[in-house]
This record gives sequence, structure tokens and C-alpha cells, in this order.
Amino acid sequence: MFVTGRLAIALAVGLIPLILTGLAGYPAYAVLGAWIGLCLLLTAADVALAASAKTVTVSRRLPQRARMGDSVDVSVAVQNHGSKTLHALIRDAWQPTAGAPTQRQRLEVPGGERGRVSLTLVPRRRGELLSEFVMIRSRGPLGLAGRQTKHSVRGAIRVLPAFSSRKHLPSRLARLRELDGNTSIQVRGQGTEFDSLREYVRGDDVRSIDWRATARAGTTMLRTWRPERDRHVVIIIDTGRTAAARVGDGTRVDASLEAALLLAALASRAGDHVHLLMYDRTVRGRVTGVDGTALLPAMSDAMAPVHARLVDTDWHGAFAAVRTFTTRPSLIVVLTAQDAAESARGFLGAFPDASRATTVLVGSVTDDGIHTLARQRGSREEVYLAAAAERTLRDAENVADAIRRAGGEAIAADPEELPPRIADRYLELKAAGRL
Repeated sequence: MFVTGRLAIALAVGLIPLILTGLAGYPAYAVLGAWIGLCLLLTAADVALAASAKTVTVSRRLPQRARMGDSVDVSVAVQNHGSKTLHALIRDAWQPTAGAPTQRQRLEVPGGERGRVSLTLVPRRRGELLSEFVMIRSRGPLGLAGRQTKHSVRGAIRVLPAFSSRKHLPSRLARLRELDGNTSIQVRGQGTEFDSLREYVRGDDVRSIDWRATARAGTTMLRTWRPERDRHVVIIIDTGRTAAARVGDGTRVDASLEAALLLAALASRAGDHVHLLMYDRTVRGRVTGVDGTALLPAMSDAMAPVHARLVDTDWHGAFAAVRTFTTRPSLIVVLTAQDAAESARGFLGAFPDASRATTVLVGSVTDDGIHTLARQRGSREEVYLAAAAERTLRDAENVADAIRRAGGEAIAADPEELPPRIADRYLELKAAGRL
């Protein structure tokens, strides 16, 4: 049972006859008791005349997956098995991060018929959105009170990463097509694919001359090569404590997911094999052996429930897990936040040996606010903040230098710029024949 605001109004209206009868000399308590009794009688009658909320069947219609920040339409269907018309107020009990409307939905369902209400969710957090029940209130004809029943009808939506960096994908795919359409890159050595023969031109590498083809053609013929398409790209996403820091509107791990999705979409179109590992002290998410159009859905699904944890990342374990994907990765992309010498020691100690066949790229999410603080000198407090900001920037540069000395490449950018910069570096490696 529940009561509405109309009952409070009805009780307040009783003050008018109470005042009038008091002026006429009638006992006030008797009039007040009679009015309250009348309101309670009407309330009981309203509850009795309301359709039962228990004689209904509730079902849902909702998608299984949705992207964070996108609008999601869901609906609740109510089948009235009773004979009375159901005047219902319906509340679908989604958790706050679902972005559901706060007001209850009104629905009128005649006896024996079916009705449906719709609402729009705007998810604000990755992971599983849950609604364990639907609450139905059946109002009586007077609107003073009614019956209330909770129906246990579970609904779940997996919220995937927003993938807002996909806006950079068309331009990068155009550049990739230009690379594929250009004259084959003349590179020589192990790990390249033969493309075609052409006549020798002064300045060409004489080691690429095909002497058999030269003898057949009567002119000097040269072999041209192109980079292999079946290269292995391994993406490691750090889900340790440094990835939990907020940068802009999200966390560092959110920016890492965006960069990973953009790079994976580009590498998949280029014909490379992409492997994903999300790791702190154990594997939080893993995608391998998936190619083509199934890659991005698999990665998004694996990323959805993963959030940063307040533990130090075991980098020896992370790089050891990479060897379970492939023994000869062509590109290892580590998405982390190594900007302090103290916290980077474990990372640098486990850094894999770079070689001609493997490129290690370390992408770090930075906060543009630190650069702003470093330039401010207006007050004593700003001077201290600027000194701290400059120290942070210097530490980050020292870590980047250590990564370069170890044979890797370091890229640091804000959450908006990091995904396209990593994608551009991938294309540069493709153009140079290193990938």
C-alpha cells in the first residue's frame, strides 16, 4: 500500500471546517476526528477499488550491449491479467550510473490487455548495468492511495567503451590505403614479402638484382619487396594504480582503451594480427586469435568490465604473458603512466630487449593542466605549484629518456591526442618498412 499527495491535501482541507465549526461553538476535536476518519475511510476504499499490482506479468525489452555515453532505449511491458483497469506508476530500478530518468512512468492498462512504457538510458560507466526489479504502484479511482508490488525481473546491459577516438579512423585509413597503393617499398632482408620485378634504375640497391630474371629479360631486373602484412601487434594496457588517476573527464585507463581500439582497428585493416592484454598483478582481460571484423567487438567486450585497481603492476608477469601470444611480436605497444622515476623502476627493470624485428612503443597519458601550472607565477602559491609541476615534467622526461636508452620509443600526450599519435606512429613504421 502507498498514499499520494492528494491525501495530505485532503487532510489540510479539513482545517477549513475545523475553523468554521470552532467559531460556531462545536468541539474542535470531534470535528477533527470525524474528518480524519472520513479521509481514512476514503483511503481504504481507494485501496480496495484499485487494481491489484500482483495480477500482472512484467517483461523487458533491452539491448545486450551499448556504448558508454550513447542513448539506449529500453522498455517494460505489463500484462494485466485482472478485470480492473490498472492505473499504474512504474519505476524501473536501474542503478544511478545508468542515467535513467528519475520520474516514474505512467501507464493505463485495461483488464486483460497489455501496455508498455519506454525510457532512455545514458550510461556513464563501463561494465554491467543492472536492474533487479520493477516497482508497480496501482492507484485507486480517487487518487488518494493504492497498492504497490515489486516484481523481480532482472535486466542487464554490458556497457562498452565509448570509442570516441573512432573519429580519427577515416583519415588514418585513407593514409593506409595510400601506403598500400604506392610503389612497393624497396626494402631487403628477412621478414619481407616479394612484391614484383622492375627494371634497374641507377641508385637502386644492387643486392636486390634478380640475375635469373635479368638473363631471361635481357636487361637488369630488380626485385621489389613490401612489408609483411601478417605482423603481430601486441597491446598491453596497464590496469594498476597509476592508471586510476583522473585525467580530464575520465581516468588514464579510459584513455588507454581509446588508444588501443583505434590502433587495433587500423592494424586489423592493414592485415596484421592484434593481441590485447590488460594486466596489473593478474590478467584482467585478454583477446588473441581474433581477426577481421570480429576483433573490435571482442576487444570492446573484454574491456567493458575492466577498471584500474590500486595495486602495483607486475611488469615481469605482464611481459611474460606476451610470450604466450607470439614468440616474435613485431610491435609491442604498452599503454601505461610511467611519469615518476620511483614507480617506473619495476617497469624499466622488466623492459623487453628491443631488436630489429620488434619495436616497443610506450604510450603515456598526461595532464595538460600540469603544463598550465608550470607557467603560472602570479602568487606565492602559484610559484610553489609551478615548481612541483616542473618537477613532475622533468621526472616524466627522465623516464622517457630511460625508455629510449632501453631501445623503446616513448609517446606522451593528453587523452585526446594520444590515440591519433600512436596510430600515426604505427603508420610511420609501416611506411618505413619496419612493420
